[in-house]
Amino acid sequence: MTVRTRSSVFTILAAFALASAAGAQTAPRLVTIFVDSVLAADTNEGMDARLAPLQRKLQGLFSFTTYSLVSRQDGQTECGKMVAFMLPGGKILHVQPRAIDGDMIAMEIVMFDGTRPMMTTDLKLKDNGTLIVGGPRYEQGMLIISIRASTRPRHGGSAQFGATGDAVVH
Repeated sequence: MTVRTRSSVFTILAAFALASAAGAQTAPRLVTIFVDSVLAADTNEGMDARLAPLQRKLQGLFSFTTYSLVSRQDGQTECGKMVAFMLPGGKILHVQPRAIDGDMIAMEIVMFDGTRPMMTTDLKLKDNGTLIVGGPRYEQGMLIISIRASTRPRHGGSAQFGATGDAVVH
C-alpha cells in the first residue's frame, strides 16, 4: 500500500510537470508571405514604379526592357500550414513554412499549372529575404514571381509592398 501511495504521488507530480511544460510552450510562429507577379518583356516600357524595391534584383538577374507588376498578394500562416496564391495564367503557388531557425525560414514551395505540379523546391530563406523565380512564358514575355517571407508582425499589410489581393490559408 505504501508503494501504491508513492506511485500515485509520482503520477500526479509527473502529470503536473507535463501540463506545466505544455503550457510554457510558445504559440506557433506566424510567417507572412508576400508574392509579387511580374510580367517581364522586351517592349521598352521600363520599370513599373511599384517594383522599385525589386529593381536592382530584377535587372541584375534578367535582361528584359520592361517589368510591370501584374498582381501583388500576401498571406499569413503558421509554421507547418500552407498558404496558396492564385497567379496569373492559371498558375497556383503553395508556400508552406516548415520551421524557423534563428533568422532562417525553412519552406516548401510548389507551383502548379492547374492540378499539375510545375516546380517543387525546399529551401531556407533569410527572414525578410526574397526568392525570385523566373517562370513560365506569359503573354508576350515571362512571368517572374517574387516570394518574400517575414516573421515580423504584420500591421495592415507591408510598408514596402502594399497588401492587395487574396490568399487562401489552409
